[in-house]
Amino acid sequence: MHHIFMNGQEKGELKVPSLIEVLGYKIFFWSNEFMEPVHVHISKGKPTGNATKVWLTRGGGCVLEHNKSRIPEKDLKYIMGTITSNYFMIIEQWKFHSANKEIKFYC
Repeated sequence: MHHIFMNGQEKGELKVPSLIEVLGYKIFFWSNEFMEPVHVHISKGKPTGNATKVWLTRGGGCVLEHNKSRIPEKDLKYIMGTITSNYFMIIEQWKFHSANKEIKFYC
């Protein structure tokens, strides 16, 4: 089971929109990374700078960049499926929170 959030936390000037919570992990992005291709981070509990990073692809899927937060493989597979299932919502939230409305993709 997962929950979808359309709001976010703020850390000083930096906004941290939390998109989805699944298996106790938060899927989010940092508001200062919009010049990069569209991606999300995953961490247990509060967002951290050492969070796992996942790129969204042009074709509607996702690709793991790194698993620095060491999410177990079974959980990570489920979470990445959740990211793919919520692809269009994530893209819309990226556009909503970004001043740059042009979306770039990793691949």
